[in-house]
Amino acid sequence: MKKQLLALPIAVITAFGSCNQIPQEKDMKGYLMVYFKDDTHGLYMAMSGDGYSFTDINNAKPVIAGDTIAEQKGIRDPHIFRAPNGWFYLAMTDLHIYAQQAGHRTTEWERDGALYGWGNNRALVLMRSKDLVNWDRTILRVDQTYPEFNDIGCAWAPEITYDETKKKVMVYYTMRFGNNHSKLYYAYMNDEFTGFETKPEQLFQYPKDVAFIDGDITKVGDKYHLFYVPHDGVPGIKQAVSSSVNEGYEYDDKYYDFEPGSCEAPNVWKRIGEDKWVLMYDIYSVQPHNFGFTETSDFNTFTNLGHFNKGVMTTTNFSSPKHGAVIHITEKEMKNLSKNWNFDLSNLTYPSK
Repeated sequence: MKKQLLALPIAVITAFGSCNQIPQEKDMKGYLMVYFKDDTHGLYMAMSGDGYSFTDINNAKPVIAGDTIAEQKGIRDPHIFRAPNGWFYLAMTDLHIYAQQAGHRTTEWERDGALYGWGNNRALVLMRSKDLVNWDRTILRVDQTYPEFNDIGCAWAPEITYDETKKKVMVYYTMRFGNNHSKLYYAYMNDEFTGFETKPEQLFQYPKDVAFIDGDITKVGDKYHLFYVPHDGVPGIKQAVSSSVNEGYEYDDKYYDFEPGSCEAPNVWKRIGEDKWVLMYDIYSVQPHNFGFTETSDFNTFTNLGHFNKGVMTTTNFSSPKHGAVIHITEKEMKNLSKNWNFDLSNLTYPSK
């Protein structure tokens, strides 16, 4: 019997105490991807030894079932982050788009779709862990944080970063009011990673009056690179750059994906030991769903790497992933996940020495 990751009751948040400082890139031996799938609305994990071939650690089954952790009995859009205090943080959308068919509610959405739009929801699922196996959990109802957010139409695709100036963890996410255009917002988190310490503010302003969603921030040198998705014609991936994590992003009209159809959910991750970054995104305009990849060394010129299993990026035991994120992990962390999920690390492909 494989162990299930621990999901504590909503009101129970355990103080784990201090953690070791964050490992450096030289300590990293592999990659961990989190993703979800439409058919289960659960959380999945896959590992890679070389950053090219990924293998699901639970034989393509959820490591956490969405109905055990989410108010709507399903999660979407998982993002994972290793903070400077040594914690791993997970943030996810609390939303099940097929909850009526699954018997979780009697209506298509929680509220009137004409008033609040497609997929309307109000909560984020926040989790933290010391070891990637045992997780603390809370549900953050964004609409209940400040009076002006009482009537929000959605709170989607949360991601996590660290503000080096304020020394605070920052969550940024997509939000809309009623059924108006979705935009990107940010807020600083409390030390327990259970709620906002500051009122959410707009992160970036798109120059046209359209929705823009799914922000992803990567710091390279002294610049912050925000990739996001404007609904400006065919939705795709654009980039804005700033010297600050939460303001001053300069608009760039160029698209950085290579897709003829719609894509979303950008996530940038670095190849270990190389000055190369991968821009990964979710191509929801193809069937079955797939991820697309491009690679860059300067964030100006990008090389198309194709899709999973249609180019150099491959999966070995799963398909149709949705909205993923990748971090580096150490050998100890890989072994800990391997032990918990009875996963054979020798199945992974490693860089040739």
